Amino acid sequence: MATAPAEGDGGTDAAPWPSKGVRRSPLWWPAFAVPALAAVVYTVATRRLTGDIHYVLGALRTGGDAGYSPSEVFTHRPFFYRWFIAGLDRIAFGGTGLRETLLEAAGALLAAAAAAALYTALLRRVTAREAALTAGATGLALALAPRTDFLQPEWAAVVLTVFGVAAALGPARPWPAALLAGLPLGLAVMMKYSTAATAAIGVLLVYAADRGRAVRIALVAVPTAVALFGLSVIAGSHEWQWTRDMPQINQSALSRTGIHPSFVLTRSVEYLADRAVLSPVLLLLPGALLLILGRMRGRARRAELLAVAASVGLGALAVVVVQGNWFLYHAAQLPVLAAALWGLAVGGARRPPPRLFCAVSLVCGALPVLYARAPEGVQRPGVVWAAGALALLAALVDALLEARGSRSRSAQGTRPAPAERRYGVWHVSAALAAVVCLAASIWPGSPHLAMDGRVTMTSASYLRGMRHIEDEADRVRAGMPAGAPVLYLAFGDTTYYVGHPARCRYPIATFLQRSRFLPDVAGLPSFRENADCVDHDPAPYAVLERGWFRPGKVDADLARRIAAVYDCPPASAGGSLVLCVRRSGGGTR
Repeated sequence: MATAPAEGDGGTDAAPWPSKGVRRSPLWWPAFAVPALAAVVYTVATRRLTGDIHYVLGALRTGGDAGYSPSEVFTHRPFFYRWFIAGLDRIAFGGTGLRETLLEAAGALLAAAAAAALYTALLRRVTAREAALTAGATGLALALAPRTDFLQPEWAAVVLTVFGVAAALGPARPWPAALLAGLPLGLAVMMKYSTAATAAIGVLLVYAADRGRAVRIALVAVPTAVALFGLSVIAGSHEWQWTRDMPQINQSALSRTGIHPSFVLTRSVEYLADRAVLSPVLLLLPGALLLILGRMRGRARRAELLAVAASVGLGALAVVVVQGNWFLYHAAQLPVLAAALWGLAVGGARRPPPRLFCAVSLVCGALPVLYARAPEGVQRPGVVWAAGALALLAALVDALLEARGSRSRSAQGTRPAPAERRYGVWHVSAALAAVVCLAASIWPGSPHLAMDGRVTMTSASYLRGMRHIEDEADRVRAGMPAGAPVLYLAFGDTTYYVGHPARCRYPIATFLQRSRFLPDVAGLPSFRENADCVDHDPAPYAVLERGWFRPGKVDADLARRIAAVYDCPPASAGGSLVLCVRRSGGGTR
């Protein structure tokens, strides 16, 4: 974790650079905190939630109105994540806009708390400036995360992992630290199960700072995660069934498609470019790593940290490949990791910060908006990778200049003045560059989605689409009495905005819809339970979203059951979203 080797074999608790006696610039905190706070406030007020969070909230709210707790409502997310989102939702109130703003604020406060915990822990191991830049950049990367990441299971796992790393490195005694870190790391695994990779990355980062503590954490966190999973199975009557059935409804999973090395390699290159379009701080990760390694003493230590970095990168990408959907938020941990390494690399400069690298960081802040407006011929993965190569080159030049300055001072036998005293303005400028870079994803013209290097949707166009969906939901809701129960044959956004209670533990018919692509899904126990919602004590209304749920494409028996119970307008009459009415005598009790 630190930018110089610790004393002994890496298991020491001593800080390599104590911060005592270092003069701090009075301009430091206001110059960084004011623009950072302004960016966070703007983000909380304007970002709004993404469709995946609408899916979870829509299911929990409508299922809760039907009398089911988060333990018993299916949302395609595990037990502990459902309770995490439900807990945040309990503190919200008011209309849709206000509730989302309060949820955004709660997430930002969690990010701030994680950053504060990390800062306190790092003070024992690095200088105050390194701790502030590393923890501050980490917190901002979480608070200003792209909409596609924010509050997702992957994002929540990163927050918990930051708490876990802080708990592992903070206390003086290693075993109490391991016991303290075990719970947040175990919960990080429980956010989605695939997020075990994020918890493992946290353990690897602790290993880079203290090998002994990393081993202790692994010994504690693994049984903690197993125990938490067992608790979820006991507390939720369907949790084990859903754990077995959920992987079967992913048509893109590696278990279904098989391994094709050439495709995986090509798609990984494109995927990382797309991820960097949304989070340009990712372009700075290789350069930050180069700067950190350049300050290490000893080839063995450099090789060890390089191996840790390679393991982290491969682990983060592997979990994306295995899931097979290539959703950008599956790698939500990478931008946060890049921000933390940026803070450590810039804050660890012994004299001025790496000026070229910081200049490129500032330019990266403007990249998303400019890139989204560039001609389609320019929007290619190669262009994004070229920007990353430029950042790496800038870091290389800075590393060479820093090494030459160190050799010169060693030859002259001089000792550098404290960096805060002579180069305070430069470090303040570097911190501002971090704010600009990490705020790149929050502007209306910033990309919301990218595919093969091409921006497919901006933040502004996404919000326009959400307003359209909300208007359509209002139109459908106007055709029902207030509070009438509904069978939702529609995706999460529609369920979220319609908001009428469900009459089923499967408020969103995910299992039913998947039979459109995977016929064998109809044999799953969860499919049969979901199908029973159609004609066993059916709701008086059904909301059908034809673009997502096509009765002519799903399981044939299911389609006949829907037609027998509900009278739906024809496709040509009601558009994509229609309100269906239960037929007289339709369904059984």
